[in-house]
Amino acid sequence: MDVVYTAEALSTGSGRDGHVRTTDGRVDLDLAIPKEMGGSGDGANPEQLFAAGYAACFHSALQAVARSRKLTVADSSVGGRVGIGPNDQGGFQLEVLLEVALPGLSRDDAQELADAAHQVCPYSNATRGNIDVTINVVDE
Repeated sequence: MDVVYTAEALSTGSGRDGHVRTTDGRVDLDLAIPKEMGGSGDGANPEQLFAAGYAACFHSALQAVARSRKLTVADSSVGGRVGIGPNDQGGFQLEVLLEVALPGLSRDDAQELADAAHQVCPYSNATRGNIDVTINVVDE
């Protein structure tokens, strides 16, 4: 692979109850275990960061596919939800729900575009076969 960009971050403290910072300082956050998992919930958590990153990356893929098809997708949006829970092997696993809003396109056209974006999105390619990812076309 010909790498064109590399992001680098450091986690310090106690992982989920610690701090993360990218080397360029653009991300610099205290982390906290969510209340639902027994923590204080007073900081961001890895699932929120993953949800934001996946939503943004998928949205870029969606826009790129639309441009390649000469479609206009003004006012589009992608919402990301990342769930975490125990797996059957004594660990934890993730699941992802992406909600894609494409005003101005029919539901069928929007779903086709979302499915095509799922094939080119780097996050989708990284998670394919590893976690459940559901993509729903929504009105808003």
